[in-house]
Amino acid sequence: MSQKIQRIIKRLAEENKTISTMESCTGGAISNAITNVEGASDVFLFSAITYSNEYKIKMGVNEDVINKYTVYSKNTANEMSKAISYFTNSTYGVGITGKLNRIDKNNPYGKDNLVFISVYDKEKDTYYNKEVLAIKNTRMKNKQLVINEVLEIISSIL
Repeated sequence: MSQKIQRIIKRLAEENKTISTMESCTGGAISNAITNVEGASDVFLFSAITYSNEYKIKMGVNEDVINKYTVYSKNTANEMSKAISYFTNSTYGVGITGKLNRIDKNNPYGKDNLVFISVYDKEKDTYYNKEVLAIKNTRMKNKQLVINEVLEIISSIL
């Protein structure tokens, strides 16, 4: 995985592109993986961990989207990726929302163990989406699964 992130960081730097993240269930795992690579500061601008709906909304996610589709949806992930891209003026925004091995008493809707990934390309005004069934036996393994999927998406669009 480290080599894949290194290639992504190098490619972003060569193309003078940037990336930012808004993560929920992964709790900053994507940001951590990126910033573990030397040179990440050249391309990685900002990360927000928005566990609550309140802070997703404060970061620019449309409350109507959360109310209509639930916080655990592709639509909300798209809102997150676009909002963080615009907030930071990043080329790419990554939005992650979903449930990892737990029931959310504040948001009883949505399928358990399903994670929604969105990567927003600001230059093309395009979303790249993936749904991940996070059924590994530990939270850490599920986060790793999501990280791998995010890296696959980013690699495929660079």
